[in-house]
Amino acid sequence: MYDRDLDRTPANFVPLSPISFLERAANLYPDRVAIIHGARRITYGEFLKRVRRFASALAKRGIGKGDTVSVMALNTPALLEAHYAVPMVGAVLNAINTRLDPATVAFILTHGEAKAVFTDRELNPIMGPALEQLDRKPDFVVDIDDAEAAEGEFVGEIEYEAFLEQGDPDHPITLPADEWDSLCLNYTSGTTGNPKGVVYHHRGAYLNALSNAMTFNLTRESVYLWTLPMFHCNGWTYTWAVTAACGTHVCLRKVDPAKIFPMIAEHGVTHMCGAPIVLTMLIHAPGEQKRTFPQRVEVATGGAAPPSAVISKMENMGFNVTHLYGMTECYGPATVCAWQDDWDDMELEARAARMARQGTNMVAVAGYRVADEESFEDVPRDGKTVGMLMLRSNTVMKGYLKNPEATREALRNGWLSTGDLAVMHPDGYVEIKDRAKDIIISGGENISSLEVEEVLYKHPDIVEAAVVAAPHEKWGETPVAYVTPKPEAVGRLTADAVIDYCKEHMARFKAPTRIVFGPLPKTSTGKIQKFVLREQAKETG
Repeated sequence: MYDRDLDRTPANFVPLSPISFLERAANLYPDRVAIIHGARRITYGEFLKRVRRFASALAKRGIGKGDTVSVMALNTPALLEAHYAVPMVGAVLNAINTRLDPATVAFILTHGEAKAVFTDRELNPIMGPALEQLDRKPDFVVDIDDAEAAEGEFVGEIEYEAFLEQGDPDHPITLPADEWDSLCLNYTSGTTGNPKGVVYHHRGAYLNALSNAMTFNLTRESVYLWTLPMFHCNGWTYTWAVTAACGTHVCLRKVDPAKIFPMIAEHGVTHMCGAPIVLTMLIHAPGEQKRTFPQRVEVATGGAAPPSAVISKMENMGFNVTHLYGMTECYGPATVCAWQDDWDDMELEARAARMARQGTNMVAVAGYRVADEESFEDVPRDGKTVGMLMLRSNTVMKGYLKNPEATREALRNGWLSTGDLAVMHPDGYVEIKDRAKDIIISGGENISSLEVEEVLYKHPDIVEAAVVAAPHEKWGETPVAYVTPKPEAVGRLTADAVIDYCKEHMARFKAPTRIVFGPLPKTSTGKIQKFVLREQAKETG
């Protein structure tokens, strides 16, 4: 009955696309500052005109539906503009990790079949050699001569601003005919082998952006500081979310506490995001770099759960930390540790421990569960039984580019298997215990590396810590901890003292049997490379 004469038409069905956020913001607040970059100010009206020029110039060069446009740039207006201009012509944006080596960049350009490349001149020592390695060259290369960049040789045929001048500021704003059309191509920072290309669609980006805006309470008064790389899951879709809220983007090329604290004070920053390493950098910044500010700054952090000590120290500096969880395969954030009223009256330590959980599904995520990997049955909500965290949502990737086998495995049985082992608490909050490969099995007992790291981070002389399994003749495996001490504790902090501290604050069998001091290896997105540490632990026994 309800299907008869009730058809889908252009009047009652419009494909969802984050492109639409910019048009609305520009129409509503044409004179409001949309982007701050150094001394530069770009209003929403100007933002839209620049994007339309960008799209027009791409179209004139033959870029259209399904073509890949690769951009390797730091957090600048050019990369932000690309998030609207590239999909406006139906093309697919490939924002490349700025910390990769030339060989990996060359692989990405080849695998993604990039037809056009935009590159920040400061990054051309990487992009230049990468382009030389290509058998099939892109149709054209554009250099981004950002005023805040360090020196760098040009490798393209035209500079970005000159490229925009070739475009029409009245170029039509075109939404995709199908919201399932591919929007972005993001490559995972895989620990072994070549990275996998994760494909996003317009619908997922639109929904995840609105979900982020709602979760993070973004409004037109929000001032968002770009401490999170825009290349990482397209800035967790905040490239679109801030615009949807008509807020202000504050660009920052590099994460540096000496710049972050003054920018928060000068621009009245209200929101920012970053991995736990960013929080650690702010906490341990020299006293002369730190600034006070009247506003409370909302900080969303992802990756591994921030230790409770990190949360409490951030609060003491004027930041309010919200823990999100996600991965490249689900457009960034998928769960949030949503605040509960009864946490207000908790002691700081207890409250911080609650806040470190991964929480519940964000509004755009249709389903989340912790289930047995083999039976796919949900584990009990007892906060103890470990299973695999799984997600189901419009904000789950289309799949891996040119890798149907990996796509089928990741999305089998209608759920995205995250690879993270977790428990489900009685209140429905998820708590990740470890990556599947990071659980330590010692004498038949499971030891969570995250639990041991939580204790280590509370030590007053420790800046960073990572725990992995080391082979043990008697127990099979035991934990070994890699620790970065505070500068003033180097040479004073001993391995025995750290081990004794752990034994005092947790079950003795979970304490590390060995401590290794020094800097920790990290991925290009700032995550600690536990696979490197595992290999070191195997070699040293």
